Amino acid sequence: MIFKVLYQPNFDEMPVRDETRTLFIEAENEREVRKKLADDYINIELVQGLSDAHLKYEQRSEDFKVEKR
Repeated sequence: MIFKVLYQPNFDEMPVRDETRTLFIEAENEREVRKKLADDYINIELVQGLSDAHLKYEQRSEDFKVEKR
């Protein structure tokens, strides 16, 4: 399954809406996503599993890229 992760790039700083970034990652469940990203030292705001319709929508973006870990 593909998950959409909203995160802040710096774990030490207070979250600021304008700094929120997105990445897409393939995993079996949310726990596995968090485990794969644990060493990145980022502040994860939301992990969202994508339905087929949502995935097709996200794939239309030029910035869509699934992280391989």
